[in-house]
Amino acid sequence: MNSSRRTRVAVQLWPGGTQSYAGWRQAVLDAEAMGADVIFGYDHFHKPFVEIRNGVPELLPEQHDVNNFEGWTALASWGELTTHAEIGLLVTGIGYRNPDLLADMARTVDHISGGRLILGLGSGWYEKDYAAYGYAYPTAGDRFRLFVDGLARIENRLARLIPPPLREIPILIGGSGEKKTLPLVAGFADIWHSFEPIDEFRRKDELLKWYAEAAQRDDSAIERAVAWTGPSEADLYHKEGVTLFTAEIKPSEKGYDLTTLSEMVAWRDGVPMR
Repeated sequence: MNSSRRTRVAVQLWPGGTQSYAGWRQAVLDAEAMGADVIFGYDHFHKPFVEIRNGVPELLPEQHDVNNFEGWTALASWGELTTHAEIGLLVTGIGYRNPDLLADMARTVDHISGGRLILGLGSGWYEKDYAAYGYAYPTAGDRFRLFVDGLARIENRLARLIPPPLREIPILIGGSGEKKTLPLVAGFADIWHSFEPIDEFRRKDELLKWYAEAAQRDDSAIERAVAWTGPSEADLYHKEGVTLFTAEIKPSEKGYDLTTLSEMVAWRDGVPMR
């Protein structure tokens, strides 16, 4: 692992269910003021009602319509609102936008934010988003093929845009599929985000190292990121080289409770640099 990489904490502030855009906006400002290193939104047109089981989101029987806001337009605003936290979506569904256009959007937000965008990318999975907005909902295999093609197009377009991004925009890829996702992470990602239990993380991390070697990449160039599950668990992941920890924060009728972020910041500030 990169021995000089700083340990960071991130929040994913869900817009789904917020009382207002103003409340979501204030949560972004509050998260930065409290010390969040990264602030994520999501790329859903409707709030998914899910439970995470073994790292995989499983939909609940009822999928209600509630307040929600679109992520990329919000990111442009966040670039102006914030001053030092990195920003992004965890993660952008590749099938919702032409990949070349998405690269241009990312480059533009990178400039708006002064070079603080993280480009989180995924193949998309929530069928309601596709159906309600008139997108075809391909099979999982076809969505993944579109993802692979989209990554190559984004990489190509970013290299051709004038002016270019202010920095080499880090690409985050989430997931832990051994035969498809991890090879893609090894080939394209700057950040690998997973939800694996610690023993499974260790096993798949070794697989990622193997895939990175096969792709002729130094695996230390790929930052490891996991979901926050508490300080004790974070200590274990940190020993395995994880340096980015993320927490989902969903709004209630009272707004956004950032208590978890306080816990994360306190833990981070007590951890030495790797």
